[in-house]
Amino acid sequence: MIEILIALVILSISLLALAGLMVTTTNNTSFGSHMTEAATFAQDKLEELRAIRWQDIPEGVGNDVKTGSTGTGYTRNWSVTRSGVLKTIIVTINWRDRTDHSIRLTSVLSL
Repeated sequence: MIEILIALVILSISLLALAGLMVTTTNNTSFGSHMTEAATFAQDKLEELRAIRWQDIPEGVGNDVKTGSTGTGYTRNWSVTRSGVLKTIIVTINWRDRTDHSIRLTSVLSL
């Protein structure tokens, strides 16, 4: 009888460890999904600006809000600065799940 109780205790501890691992795995998968959506929104804006003729790319700043497939809101900010024959485009994406996150993509275009 004692062997059965010891086996049940060991099995219970193992199952609790697996439950904790599942929570961690789910959180990491969720973060990866958000990071992919954020990178896609940043890349979309970069490509939109790069598709415009160099002379017509508006200088200054802009922002908008995008909603991902999971319902998460992403704030997208961009700035275009000119330095001689170069234009620097910086796109920053911010979002919040349990904590604040952001990514930034930069591209430099020449005339």
